[in-house]
Amino acid sequence: MPEKKVLSARFQASFLMDNILSEKRLLADLNLNLIMQNLSAADRARSQRLLLNTLRHLERADALLLPLLKKRPTLKILNILRLATVEIMDDGDAHGIVNEYVSIVGMNKRLENYKGLVNAVLRKISKVDRSSWNKLDIPKLPKWFRQLLLQAYGSSITHKIEKQHLERPPVDITIKTPELIDRFSTELKGKQIIKHSLRLENAGQISELPGFKEGQWWVQDISASIPVHLFNDVKGKSALDLCAAPGGKTMQLSAAGANVTAVDMSKVRAAKLKENLARTSLNANIVISDLFKIKGFFDIIILDAPCSATGTVRRHPDLPYVKSQADLKKLFCLQYSMLEHAVSLMKPTTQLVYCTCSLFPQEGECQVRKLLNDKHEIRVDKYLPKELDFLEKYRTEEGGLRLLPIHLAETGGIDGFYIVKLVKV
Repeated sequence: MPEKKVLSARFQASFLMDNILSEKRLLADLNLNLIMQNLSAADRARSQRLLLNTLRHLERADALLLPLLKKRPTLKILNILRLATVEIMDDGDAHGIVNEYVSIVGMNKRLENYKGLVNAVLRKISKVDRSSWNKLDIPKLPKWFRQLLLQAYGSSITHKIEKQHLERPPVDITIKTPELIDRFSTELKGKQIIKHSLRLENAGQISELPGFKEGQWWVQDISASIPVHLFNDVKGKSALDLCAAPGGKTMQLSAAGANVTAVDMSKVRAAKLKENLARTSLNANIVISDLFKIKGFFDIIILDAPCSATGTVRRHPDLPYVKSQADLKKLFCLQYSMLEHAVSLMKPTTQLVYCTCSLFPQEGECQVRKLLNDKHEIRVDKYLPKELDFLEKYRTEEGGLRLLPIHLAETGGIDGFYIVKLVKV
């Protein structure tokens, strides 16, 4: 490991990329506070931005690089070349980029023999006509992932989703109370897309924005905020948020006046939930438990089930390179068991919302069709508040809502989600 003084945003981006592509570790599972402890907040953001942009354009970077290489180098060297290529093609200062990446290679005694190669290849990349970069093919998702999308949506929509994944997504925030929407729309230069939600195009350092430290809002994709809006008035009602962390829906429910029990089996994730509630001065009873141990009845239940998270690839482009199809069937079975248990906590007047941030129908539509077939006392409630009636066009055959990244594309797209509200007959 080099001395602290030589660590940089580019160095850390290459370190993170090695962890993702070599060690198959999700960025969300890495301790970024420890890894980036010697970087400023601005350099941390720069490092992650460079990493995520490179992962989005990985196939394009390889298309430029591989013809310049006599043989494929070690993955560490290839990752450095990829990062540099994407940064150069993104109109970066080629001279400074090349020099720093050559220096990064020289920090590692096992790699320093590659300094000449890295320098030579990147000098050639710097001479490539940058207008040709955007003419390269849209990067395709891994075969297993793409095949499931093709089966569900066909080639045209699959291609559009892949194209949307190339775009750096805006930041969506949920405002704590309605009367603050105009204030923060002005202060944050945000655009209101739906009730309580603002979209920020160039958010910058989140924790430094007006209202964050005061707990007046929290980051939450528009898609993730919709499930709570499908309930009628929740004030004073008992609400159960299953798999609750990091707490976006818990905070929505609490801010609307519900008495919330938030359940998550992870102590680490529950700690984050507690931190978010403290910052926003909102209340919930946090229970660290396997959800199958939860008993009793509730007025309102949300189950945002563990899933493939494929609907969030536009925000987490590392995901396709880490996950695989291997455990999907096991995951599908777990989701259905969780859904059945959530139904067992319903009384006659209970409203249950089931949702997943997945693009795969097997984690949404198929689960609900099976439930409706198995439990005839359950039906779909298609209620939409007036401000969300534009979602009706995304209604699926069994009655849920299928949201795709290409929806609302004119304003920056949304995370892929499946959402359905269930009630007892």
